[in-house]
Amino acid sequence: MNSSFNVVDFAIQLAVILFAISFHESAHAWMALRFGDPTARDLGRISLNPIRHIDLFGSVILPILLYFTSGMLFGYAKPTPVNLSRTRNPRMADVAVSAAGPVSNLLLAFIGVPVMYLLRRSGAVLGDSILSPLWYIGYQFLLINVSLGVFNLIPIPPLDGSWILAAAFGERVRLFFHQFGRFGFLILVVLSYTGILGRFLTPVIVGIFNLIKRVIA
Repeated sequence: MNSSFNVVDFAIQLAVILFAISFHESAHAWMALRFGDPTARDLGRISLNPIRHIDLFGSVILPILLYFTSGMLFGYAKPTPVNLSRTRNPRMADVAVSAAGPVSNLLLAFIGVPVMYLLRRSGAVLGDSILSPLWYIGYQFLLINVSLGVFNLIPIPPLDGSWILAAAFGERVRLFFHQFGRFGFLILVVLSYTGILGRFLTPVIVGIFNLIKRVIA
């Protein structure tokens, strides 16, 4: 259990994750539209408004649970509806739409790297009173987007990793994940509460983040 709790830190992290989740789901919807399916767009899911994307468990309960069990804060939003029958090349659309969410978060982290580099180099001009809070927000922005991108690649429904595999390997794998998906929420709760999820993800996230820190150092 995370014994230290700072309201400001938690609020900043929660604000960042809500933005990251909204961007993630908008990427799914945008990619579906690029392949010819306007379903998600027509439901207003190409939006950075988190209210359009929030899932009670994935966006509220799971992030809080993870924060107090592992000190990490990430989650997922309600699934973006996609009608593959309305797309051009449904198999390719399925792979691209499924991967768009995690890729979008890793892209945000990639975009954040030069911003953080410039912040560090401008420290003498900005001063610590301005630089420190900006640096902290930027640090959380990078960490949460890397974490969210990696987290959603886990092949447990409803996470994107399961649907990427299903799209790549065909109907049998998709059927398996649909059946397995009934237990996905329970499995994520158990893995989160026991800290197993954090222990599995932390080395991957830390490895990626250490590479980023070398660039911005």
